[in-house]
Amino acid sequence: MKKTKMILGLSLVAISGLILVAADHVDAPSVTGNAADITDVYAFQGQDTNNLVFAVNTQGLLSPNATAAASFNENVMIEINIDNNGDNVEDLVIQAIKRGDKMYFFGPYAPTANGTTSTIVKSAASGSVDISKYGATPVLATQNGMKFFAGPRDDPFFFDLGQFKAILGGTASGFNSPGTDTFAGTNVLSLVVEVPKTMLGSSNTLNIWAETKKKQ
Repeated sequence: MKKTKMILGLSLVAISGLILVAADHVDAPSVTGNAADITDVYAFQGQDTNNLVFAVNTQGLLSPNATAAASFNENVMIEINIDNNGDNVEDLVIQAIKRGDKMYFFGPYAPTANGTTSTIVKSAASGSVDISKYGATPVLATQNGMKFFAGPRDDPFFFDLGQFKAILGGTASGFNSPGTDTFAGTNVLSLVVEVPKTMLGSSNTLNIWAETKKKQ
């Protein structure tokens, strides 16, 4: 059983439940704008209602010109943690790491350790997908009952930053409807995996959080 040791990076975001979103578009300078920078985490029921979809977006605020040059980092693993018994400790993980032009996925499986240090158990490999290119048709892969995607996408996060600042400054009393999407025209690098619910345990509630971890 081969393992690769990974240490927790600086970007962390947490969500709970089955159809929720968490967002974090501002991080410490050492994290912002690089492969370790998580902007959003999404979890929702798939078009096939027997499946759950997890999406982790990284490297926010990419301009169209910058998107073509943006890439995942072979020394940064993206890990989705799943707590299915309510103790806020990961019972399952889904891990993804780039090698060449592909993204390789592992899990969901019970981790060998909890907390800030992770290992990749290569025997838990679940599939891989070619990393999609900016401006090209998205590449999807289906293996072992799971679906995979990795590549650039339009940033789906909506926030009216200008109006938010006006509210904080006392010159506005609330948000406009419709508001102005501050993130319009910007992109992210997305990691998406669709998993049969039967692989996630029998609980009706899942606590989910995502981390980036750097190879040591």
